[in-house]
Amino acid sequence: MNNDNTKLATTALVASGLGAALSYLMFQRQQKSRPRSNSMTFHIPSDAPKSIGNSRTSFIFQDPEYDMNSGDRQSSVSDTTILMPHSHEERMRRRIAARMAVEDENSQPRQSVTVRVPASSANCGPGYDCIGLAVDLWTEVTVSRADEFEITAEGDGAEEMPKDDSNYIVTGVKAAYETANKPMPPLKYHVVSRIPYARGLGSSSAAIVAGIIAGLVLAGHRLPVWGSESLLQIAASIEGHPDNVAPVIYGGFQVGIHNGTRWVTERIPSPPGMQCVMFIPDFIGKTSAARAVLKDTISRSDAAFNIGRVAFLVHALALGNLDNLKWGVQDRMHQPQRAEGLYPHLFPMIKAAEESGACCAFLSGAGPTVMAFTSGASGDIFTQREKERTDYSVAKAMMEVATTYGVKGRIVVTQASQEGARVVKVDPPFSSEFITFRDNV
Repeated sequence: MNNDNTKLATTALVASGLGAALSYLMFQRQQKSRPRSNSMTFHIPSDAPKSIGNSRTSFIFQDPEYDMNSGDRQSSVSDTTILMPHSHEERMRRRIAARMAVEDENSQPRQSVTVRVPASSANCGPGYDCIGLAVDLWTEVTVSRADEFEITAEGDGAEEMPKDDSNYIVTGVKAAYETANKPMPPLKYHVVSRIPYARGLGSSSAAIVAGIIAGLVLAGHRLPVWGSESLLQIAASIEGHPDNVAPVIYGGFQVGIHNGTRWVTERIPSPPGMQCVMFIPDFIGKTSAARAVLKDTISRSDAAFNIGRVAFLVHALALGNLDNLKWGVQDRMHQPQRAEGLYPHLFPMIKAAEESGACCAFLSGAGPTVMAFTSGASGDIFTQREKERTDYSVAKAMMEVATTYGVKGRIVVTQASQEGARVVKVDPPFSSEFITFRDNV
C-alpha cells in the first residue's frame, strides 16, 4: 500500500472513531436530560403486614430502572434501553406500551368461575420464608354471583374451614375487587378441598391465590406479569412472604425475595423422578404458635450455616444432585426450635427417612407435616417395579417413628407440581367459536 492510501485509510479510521465517540456522548446527554418518574404506587389491603410499605393505589408498577413516564410512555421505552437477547421483560413491556396502558385493560365480567390451586411446602429446611415448592395435591374453589353470601365446603378439612368472611378465599376476592376498583357483589363459595387444612401444606396460601384469581375473573380485570408480577404482589402482601404463594401461582420450586420495590421470584429446576413422601399428623398446626417458639435474633454462626445450606440446596436441585439434598435441607433457624417446643418426632423421623433411602427430609412449612424426597420414580409408579423406588420403605419408616412417639397421622405420596393455579371453568367461557382454550375454559 502506498503512502497516499495509508494516509487515507488512517484518516477514515480516525474519523469513524471520532464519530462513534461523538454519537455516544450525545446519547448520554440525551439520557441525562430526559425526565424520569420514580414514583411507584400499588395497593396493599388493610390487613396486610405493615412492613411491606406505605399505602399505595395500584398493583401495576415497574421497577425503577424500567419506570415508564405516563406522559410520554411510548417514546420513553422505545429508544432508551438497548435490548439484549435475554431482555424478555423489556420486550414485553414495550409491546404493552405500544398497544395500550395495562391499567385500562379489562375483559368481560363473569358470572361464575372455578379455580384449581395446588398445595405447597415452604422453607424446605433452611429457606425460611423464601423457598417453597408446589405439591401435587389440589383444591378447587368455585365462586359465583349470588343474592347473599354463603360458603360451603367438602373434602379434607371442610369442617375446620372458616365459613365466614375471615376465610382467606374471601380475603383474596376482596383484594381483587379493590385492585379492580370495583364494588364487590354478593358471592357464594364452594370449596372441594384436597389440601389438608392447617398442616403445613399451604392451605391458606392456596385459598388466597384462589380468591384473587376468582375475583379478577369475576370482575373482568387483568393485571401485568412481565416486570410487575402484580398477582404475586397482591398475594404476598396478604401472606407477608412469597414462599408459599409463589409456587401456588407459578408451580415448581420457587425462590422469592423483596427487592426493595416489589416481590420477585424465580423458578429453581427440580430433578426428574423425585417423589414427595409426607407424614401428615391428625392434629392442626397453628403458624402463630410455630412462629412464637422462634427467637428474634440468631447467632452469626447459625446465619452462616443457613446461608451455606440454602446455596447447597439450590445447587443440588439445579444440577439434579440428589445425594447433596440431605445437606441442603439442614437448618438452624426454625426446625430445632420447633422440634423442641412442638414436634418431638421431627428429627427422629428425618433420620429414619434418610436411613431408609430418602434423599432428604424436613419440616413442611410451619408443620406439623414432615416431608421426605425420594428418587427413582419413572412414568406411572404402579406399573414400575417397587424395588426401583424407595417411597414405600421410607413411608414405613416414618410411620414407625410416628407410632413410637404416639403421633397419629397418615402417609401421602405424591410429587412436586410444575404447574400452578389456573382457571378450569368459567361462565361465560373464554373459549369461542374460533378459539378453544385448555379444557374448553
